[in-house]
Amino acid sequence: MNWFSFITATSFMPVPATKESGDVDNLYIFLLVSGLISFIILIGGMVIFIFKYRRKTEDQKSAYITHNTLAEFLWSFIPFVIMMIIFAWGWSVFHDLRRVGEKGDVEVHVTARQWAWTFKYANDIEINSPTDKKLVENDPDSTLLKPEIVVVPVGKTIRFILTSDDVLHSFYVPAFRNKMDAVPGRRTTFTFTPIEKGDFTVFCTEYCGTKHSNMMATIRVVDGEQFAAWQAEKIAANAGANNKGPAERGEALFKGSLGCSGCHSIDGSRIVGPSFKGLYGNKRDFADGSSVVADDAYIKQSILVPTAKIVAGFPPAMSSFQGRIKEEEIKDIIEFIKTLK
Repeated sequence: MNWFSFITATSFMPVPATKESGDVDNLYIFLLVSGLISFIILIGGMVIFIFKYRRKTEDQKSAYITHNTLAEFLWSFIPFVIMMIIFAWGWSVFHDLRRVGEKGDVEVHVTARQWAWTFKYANDIEINSPTDKKLVENDPDSTLLKPEIVVVPVGKTIRFILTSDDVLHSFYVPAFRNKMDAVPGRRTTFTFTPIEKGDFTVFCTEYCGTKHSNMMATIRVVDGEQFAAWQAEKIAANAGANNKGPAERGEALFKGSLGCSGCHSIDGSRIVGPSFKGLYGNKRDFADGSSVVADDAYIKQSILVPTAKIVAGFPPAMSSFQGRIKEEEIKDIIEFIKTLK
């Protein structure tokens, strides 16, 4: 490894994959080099002064120096100039990454929740990540889930519009050198222009709970023709999904956009919330000592107002789906739960 590659981000980061990532790397190099020079001057000066001006005899007294106007000006002015350069450069790079008000060639609404991402394109294509499959299938101790693939075209401006359904999350793609928070009740933007084709991993970099490490997705950059073919395939698949029965649609919602599978199992095992296995038609005991037989009304209330009845032994961790789920989707979820005997 040569010295130049050592001080660049590519020495420990993926190869830059977007047009904007080069600007971020250049700013990083400036910060590192200016910091290194400052460190050498400061520490080097201290070491020199320690030896050059150390007391040589017991009765030697230090010279009485009140001030040095030039030195005081320089050690204030030079850092000030460097800080202003960093501020202006950083603001410019950050502004380019956000591009507030600009419309992208491809716009995707990204919703974060514990512990998954939902990517929704303008033509109603929806991708949910991670999947419900293990990342390492043959490892019984592995808890990481396989990321789903989000496809975008190379050379086009891609604009992700981020929000969160529950807590603070952060959307980060190392190869893109771009990180943006997903904030509940707000919209933030994540804009990039991919210049390299391939698969790039998305991470959540804001700790958001027990399965934070599972919040991964894969952005696949392809050429324009492949992107168009992928869109056509997804649109056709969506059309086929509309012909499924209520229970099948409910299962798709459970595993997909609603993210139920992140907190509720269907095999009786305990995750964050109670299992859906054997739920319908059986008694639920609550933390306040009351109980009820799980029917359509109870399940609907639990989806829309989850804190109304807290199952005994479980925390009130679920956020409300009020305004985020349609009436028909609630019915489909209920029909799916009915099949889990």
